Amino acid sequence: MNADTAALKLPHRPFGRTGLSISEIGFGGWGIGKSMWGPTDDHESMKALRAALDAGVDYFDTAYAYGHGHSERLIARLFKETGRRATVSTKVPPKNMAWPGHRRARLAHVFAPDWLRLCVERSLRNLGGDSLQLVQLHVWHDDWLKDPLWPEVAEAMAALKKEGKVAHWGASLNNDDPESGMGLVESGVVEVVQVLFNMFDQRAADRLLPLCRERGVGVVARCPFDEGGLTGTLTRETRFQPEDFRSHYFGGERLVETCARAEALTRAVVGAKAETLAAAALKYCLSFDAVSAVIPGMRRVQHVTFNVRAADGAYFDARELSEIAKHRWVRDFYL
Repeated sequence: MNADTAALKLPHRPFGRTGLSISEIGFGGWGIGKSMWGPTDDHESMKALRAALDAGVDYFDTAYAYGHGHSERLIARLFKETGRRATVSTKVPPKNMAWPGHRRARLAHVFAPDWLRLCVERSLRNLGGDSLQLVQLHVWHDDWLKDPLWPEVAEAMAALKKEGKVAHWGASLNNDDPESGMGLVESGVVEVVQVLFNMFDQRAADRLLPLCRERGVGVVARCPFDEGGLTGTLTRETRFQPEDFRSHYFGGERLVETCARAEALTRAVVGAKAETLAAAALKYCLSFDAVSAVIPGMRRVQHVTFNVRAADGAYFDARELSEIAKHRWVRDFYL
């Protein structure tokens, strides 16, 4: 156990109406999936996973799409090697493999009932055990609630719960519109949503977070660092390897603008509560009581050590949040 994290006890929050309580800092498992983030070493990933568990992280977010189950299998290996367990969420990828989910797509091509079952069985094999604690639909658009197949999809989700293969259902909402899942939240079918939320893209705070709080739906905040834009480590000279998706995400003039905006934010948020921009990025998400956990990616032990220290209860108040709101920057670099 790392001496810097051994003495820490991460604060917990209720996970909506699931009855679960999870650590404020969760483990984002995309980066350890060995796909889209450039070279990733499994040995380093396992060290990071163990460090997170030792530090009190007890929520691990993964997906089959993260390396065709590679991230899932590493998390299963963690539990097997340590003899310990934690809350794990995985995701059913859209059958058409299209991110974000488009309103014109038919549900039969995205989340057909037989596809849901196949994916649940596959993730069960990867993660081990008889039941998945939380399964999220990996994209969503509310127009699908009007699809003629939706009643059958909802029935399949209910059946998998009744069989004990899925304890709770959720949805990971589209990056380009955090309000694309408002209807799904109101439907009562899901108990958790995951949403892109950070100091640049603050849209989830407008209507989604208040609705989730009202309906008892847990919220997982993803991309708190804007894929690196809010870490304070990028410079105008930063370059990514071609296989790293960030070579596109920060392509062209995007990197220059991101750095300029990050520098302005740094001047506004770094101070007594946050020593760095990255710490402020995590504290921002945790400043909203509707948020159950924030899930930064953690591919190395030093990432774990830094991230868990941000969960110290010293979050931004209403006045400080109003100042941060001035730095709102709505765009979708994933497209």
